[in-house]
Amino acid sequence: MLTEKKISIGAITVSLFILIVTFLSPCKNGCYRSGSVAADTEDCSAVDAAIAALICTSFFNPQSMGIGGGSIFTVMESSGKVTTINSRETVPRNVKSDLLDLCPDEASKTSTGKWIGVPGELRGYVEAHRRFGKLSWAELFKGTLELVKDGIRINELVLPIILNTIKLYSDKNGMLLKTNDIVKFEKLIETLKIIADKGADAFYNGAIANNLVRDINEAGGNITEEDLKEYKVSVTDAWVVPLGEYQMYIPPPPAGGITLSFVLNVLKGFHFDSNSLEGENKTLTYHRYIESLKYANGLKKDIRDPKFMSTERAKTFITDSFADDIRSFIGDESQYYHKPPYMDSVGTSHVSVVTKDGSAVSVTSTINYVFGSRILSPSTGVILNNQLADFCQRVNKFSRGEQPPSSMAPIVLKSKSKLLVIGGSGGDRITTGGRLQRIVLFLFQALMNHLWFGKSLKEAIDAPVVFVNSSNTVEFENGFDKHHLSLWSSFQTKTVSLGFETLGSV
Repeated sequence: MLTEKKISIGAITVSLFILIVTFLSPCKNGCYRSGSVAADTEDCSAVDAAIAALICTSFFNPQSMGIGGGSIFTVMESSGKVTTINSRETVPRNVKSDLLDLCPDEASKTSTGKWIGVPGELRGYVEAHRRFGKLSWAELFKGTLELVKDGIRINELVLPIILNTIKLYSDKNGMLLKTNDIVKFEKLIETLKIIADKGADAFYNGAIANNLVRDINEAGGNITEEDLKEYKVSVTDAWVVPLGEYQMYIPPPPAGGITLSFVLNVLKGFHFDSNSLEGENKTLTYHRYIESLKYANGLKKDIRDPKFMSTERAKTFITDSFADDIRSFIGDESQYYHKPPYMDSVGTSHVSVVTKDGSAVSVTSTINYVFGSRILSPSTGVILNNQLADFCQRVNKFSRGEQPPSSMAPIVLKSKSKLLVIGGSGGDRITTGGRLQRIVLFLFQALMNHLWFGKSLKEAIDAPVVFVNSSNTVEFENGFDKHHLSLWSSFQTKTVSLGFETLGSV
């Protein structure tokens, strides 16, 4: 049985588990009959709603998400209707037209406010709460504000991430805090108390907005008060993709659900089963998986904000006929298809929620890089995103109000007897894999492992990951089967590891 822990904050009690929620009858290991929440930190599983979990996560994982960023919700109602709420950041009105010329300058993305997009996170919460919420708005903040009022102790897992980041993790003498030191969020708590009391409009108008804009512009950004006032979320029906016994509900562009669907559509035609990981079959199975990811990389330039680019071409990517064509090109030797015009990034958090009536929420939130732009608004305590960097090498230009392309893919899968809610952390590694202190969700392989290879939910999550990065270089997580890697690499043209354990190269 996966670990379950009951935590109560205020009037809210929930169950903790990891990654995937499923209802079965009779109930088996990894199944929760009444409802559960899966979040990136154990502390944040004390809230019984995705919004409250995200508010809490923004304190415990501030390097990954917060109200200075954006999110995508995929919400299934008890009736079965699935809605997506996209509150990703947008391009400010005064952004410099030559910003994309700075794409090769990686240092600029974490040292200047030029890459900060208009934050949409709170507007997403408001829209989700307006449509589906039951608790009062203020109650969503109550438990977290009580939990963090005295600060948060830095643990040994977080410490390596905060090195050389932002002043929040320094003492009054400028010295970096150490393990077990307490980090306090006085300004952010003050800001959230106002938002809890007065609503999200307090963030987008008035004193908080004025202070935030001033801080951003002093850091070299271009956001105006009008940008904040005019921000609007995008609400659409989810796109539906058949996957075996399931209907898979994905967020449309500019989210990464299309990429996830494409790869699964290609791979389902190979008819994988538990024998696909036995003996020499395992080598061929991972080869086919890797080659499909290379193809997927090449599609990303065509997945953009539908307000600025037609989705007709993107819709073809999730069809069986397109997957059949691509599958026919995947032979038994490595090739390089459509070298992808994008870059990797690593931030992001995910929360999954299921309730007793069968409704579900899958929501992914991000500030993009670790600690986003690394700019902390001193007057509001908000850590700002650097989301405009997601346009780099995917587009030649962008427009005011456009949302950047995204790898975020919060999804829900439903069959007659099962409900799976899944999403991932790790930037561009969301869909293919990634690592952030092992609290990372591996969508493609988790789904393959559970749906096709017969692994339990825990085994599907724990299995070492193979990742194909933006240069079509293959990376392997620590613990991957070295024997099969050596067999596989014997007929691959390029196998190296960047950031993961180096297990072989040719």
